[in-house]
Amino acid sequence: MSRVGKIPILIPQGVKVQIANDSVSVEGPKGKLSQDYRPDVQFKLVGNMLEVTRKDDSKQSKAYHGLYRNLVNNMVTGVSTGFTRSLSINGVGFRAEVKGKILILNLGYSSDIDVVIPEGIAITVEKDQKITITGIDKQKVGELSAEIRGLRLPEPYKGKGIKYDTETIRRKVGKSGVK
Repeated sequence: MSRVGKIPILIPQGVKVQIANDSVSVEGPKGKLSQDYRPDVQFKLVGNMLEVTRKDDSKQSKAYHGLYRNLVNNMVTGVSTGFTRSLSINGVGFRAEVKGKILILNLGYSSDIDVVIPEGIAITVEKDQKITITGIDKQKVGELSAEIRGLRLPEPYKGKGIKYDTETIRRKVGKSGVK
């Protein structure tokens, strides 16, 4: 039995789960998400719990068991509370601002970088240095934050660049003069 797959998904108040043929739809106060699934797994709604089972004990079915359990759990969490990712910008003259549906980043290059904010994602900037990305889809939030971080990776000597708030940059000692 999959350690992840056997844990039932708790469905909070105000969240509706619908199981149709080969797809699961989750609707909550923040929005609606749906996920197609393989016939190797089945979903069963028991009260306010959603249980995931698999057809057989093949290696592929075991992998899908844990995968779809986590995907649906992330959907339930997303439509009820949402997901947030925070980035911080370090560097002299580095800044960010949001204009409409575009995030404008000044990261020390010769021109500004424009990032289009996708549907379902909200970005806020505090003090030109802290970017907060929120949304109901964990994959979209994580992907957009990784794209933004990849525009100017944090470097180990001065710590300049874009990093996650939870990330720690290992600093290196620069060159020392010969005496």
